Amino acid sequence: MATGKPKKMSKTQLATELGEATGTNKKSAATFLDSLNEIAYRETKKNGEFTIPGIGKLVVKKTKARMGRNPATGEAIKIPAKTVVKARIAKQLKDTVLPKK
Repeated sequence: MATGKPKKMSKTQLATELGEATGTNKKSAATFLDSLNEIAYRETKKNGEFTIPGIGKLVVKKTKARMGRNPATGEAIKIPAKTVVKARIAKQLKDTVLPKK
């Protein structure tokens, strides 16, 4: 047996497992996932954040303009201000997934 990286769960596999866990079919679970995505996009755009309890929060953040360096030449360059979306992971998820030190 090959010892490589474990495969990531696809949307279809997630929908199947979600359907089995909730007693619905795969199509209903896939529709739920699509709806959750649409709501997350809309709410993040409208309110600047969207929370999935126990998982984390999507947050819109504005970064300031700053000076940086081109790693190839070492030349100083100006990095403009921009707006980015960041994911903040919930403490509950961190504590469950990451082992205690």
